[in-house]
Amino acid sequence: MKRSINIWHGLDKISILLFLVLVIMGWFNIYAAVYNEERSWFFDLSQRYGKQFLWIISALILAILTVTIDNRFYFFFAWFIYGALVLLLFLVLILGREINGARSWFEFGSFTLQPSEFAKIGTALALAGFLNTRRQELTRLQVIIPATSIILLPALLTALQPDMGSTVVYFALFIVLFREGLSPYLFVSGLLMVMLFFLTLLFNNLHLSFVLIGIAVLLVWIATRKWKICLIGSGIFLLIALIVHLIDLYIIKSLGDEIVIFVSLILSGVAYSYYFFNKKAAGALIIYLFLIGSVLFINSVDYSFNNLLPPHQKDRVNILLGLKSDTQGIGYNVNQSIISIGSGGFSGKGYLQGTQTKFKFVPKQSSDFIFCTIGEEWGFLGSFIVIGLYLFLLLRLIFLAERQRSVFSRIYGYGVVSILFVHIFINIGMAIGLVPVIGIPLPFFSYGGSSLFGFTVLLFIFLRLDASRTEYLV
Repeated sequence: MKRSINIWHGLDKISILLFLVLVIMGWFNIYAAVYNEERSWFFDLSQRYGKQFLWIISALILAILTVTIDNRFYFFFAWFIYGALVLLLFLVLILGREINGARSWFEFGSFTLQPSEFAKIGTALALAGFLNTRRQELTRLQVIIPATSIILLPALLTALQPDMGSTVVYFALFIVLFREGLSPYLFVSGLLMVMLFFLTLLFNNLHLSFVLIGIAVLLVWIATRKWKICLIGSGIFLLIALIVHLIDLYIIKSLGDEIVIFVSLILSGVAYSYYFFNKKAAGALIIYLFLIGSVLFINSVDYSFNNLLPPHQKDRVNILLGLKSDTQGIGYNVNQSIISIGSGGFSGKGYLQGTQTKFKFVPKQSSDFIFCTIGEEWGFLGSFIVIGLYLFLLLRLIFLAERQRSVFSRIYGYGVVSILFVHIFINIGMAIGLVPVIGIPLPFFSYGGSSLFGFTVLLFIFLRLDASRTEYLV
């Protein structure tokens, strides 16, 4: 088959233009974030903006190399790339340099490399390669389990570093699974778990359990339109709950109200199993199973939160939920970031005129909190433009993904969109106090060579695949 001679003609110019605009805007904001009047030359290599300029040039060279490689290379070597990067994630736990309590970087002289930034690329490629051979089969466990494992393996190794920010990003790839046919019940259950996690920290477990039971009864009525079934089911539950409570009160004396509720739900399901199976009430059974899983989940949150999360992560979640106030300690970054963004008003204070930025009130303002520089110096208008550019890029990439003839290219394209979206949402959310601080960069804006290289390769692999969309990969 005839292959394209001029690959540059097929590259999406709009995506490349958006990439260049974001990278250049990011460089100017890094300059503003670390501005030093004594060293004001843009290309001073002793300053972060000088180093970022070198990385931008290197990233452009890397982008050119990425698109000159034959598109079939990414298809045939997807698993090799994934395996090599997973191996690096394992090796960094042993040989990596520890920075700020996380062993996430390889050190080569004055240069450091963070493999988790590149492992996202390998994971997206491997997921695309796997699903390409098992089209429209995400309703089967034989496909769901391996696909999930492809995502969870690098996520687990990243969590061991520990780098919770990058770990969360891997879960963005479940959006891809949903797009490719994963049951909406499984997808929605994941979202509900996140919501329940925060609700459990805010409200009493027992009260939350009763609310869930009430919602389940309402959903059963909506699904069956039979109020008698709901009343009988509620009556069976209340009777069993009373019996279990009395047994605990006078005999066992150690269960506690939460366990009484959970055991009662299990026994109620057993008592109602005749209806579930003989009447073929699949909808009611699914709602019941969701209820059981939700109650079990909220009762396990306390242990998970108190024993699995690092102390500083717990403090950040508590501050986000208003359960704790520490504007001079763990919440200092977010508090100063919100002050900085709010002080920008509608049009901002002007470039290099940000007082919060100039006097270094916001730590990590050139990396994780780069958005506060945008908010202070460019104001609401500048922030709106930046978010608009990101939204335009994401929508453009979705358009490109949907026009792919190759399943592999489409899935990888949605992987790119998912990873970029989660990075953008969480980073900006951190800066304005909507999500806990987990330390992930703003794509193409934040200071750092590893993140810029990783995002550049991630994007331009897809642009290379899109440029050859009329060709067969095999």
